[in-house]
Amino acid sequence: MDMQKPSLDYAQLPISISGFQCSTKPARMNETVPDRSLTWADAAQSVITTGRRAYQRGWLPATSGNLSVRAENGEIAITRTGVDKGSLLLLDILRQPLDQALLPGSSAEAALHLRLYADHADIGAVFHVHSLLSSVLGRLNVTQGHILLQGWEMQKALAGVVTHESRVLLPVFANSQDIHTLSSVIAKSRVQAVPDAVLAPGYVLAGHGIYAWGSDAAQAWRHLEALDSLLTQVSALTAHSY
Repeated sequence: MDMQKPSLDYAQLPISISGFQCSTKPARMNETVPDRSLTWADAAQSVITTGRRAYQRGWLPATSGNLSVRAENGEIAITRTGVDKGSLLLLDILRQPLDQALLPGSSAEAALHLRLYADHADIGAVFHVHSLLSSVLGRLNVTQGHILLQGWEMQKALAGVVTHESRVLLPVFANSQDIHTLSSVIAKSRVQAVPDAVLAPGYVLAGHGIYAWGSDAAQAWRHLEALDSLLTQVSALTAHSY
């Protein structure tokens, strides 16, 4: 949840991971390069619009989740802690420099956003929601550490995936209040070789929710929507098999 107060200094986080791909089939994000000329006001408006859309889907109940979009001058627009994402106003959005510690009013989980932007220059937006299926399927798959997506046409909505036959791994991590350690575990996992598979542009925190990203807000939303649809299909297939 995003109701926690900031508990760490982002400047203390290592940012040594250079890129995210797995094995010989990288899931590249750079279909388009993030718009470095996007003003902070425009980035903030994208966050507000996304918040309302995601809230209407039931993905952001009770002020949960956090959303961010990269802007010019090394800044991001990101939701502050404890605000209703379905009725966001400009004052609910923080102007966070990427090279500075979390601002007052930040969610502790904002550090996970900053780590993604720092490690991956091709990421232009990061959306974290508390969708039902990501939370539940995360708990069911946390031991194996991923959810396998294969055989679904919707996979092709993910950047770098061109066929339903691809093996796409959506990483799953145990939920933790130690954001510093969690961010390092996640970052390291994105450069570990995974034979004959593609890493999805996102990850799940078990019993918590899902993070998805893209080169801009539109692609990040597409990825978030596609991953939710894929999890719905996986859940339906799993239920039918019993």
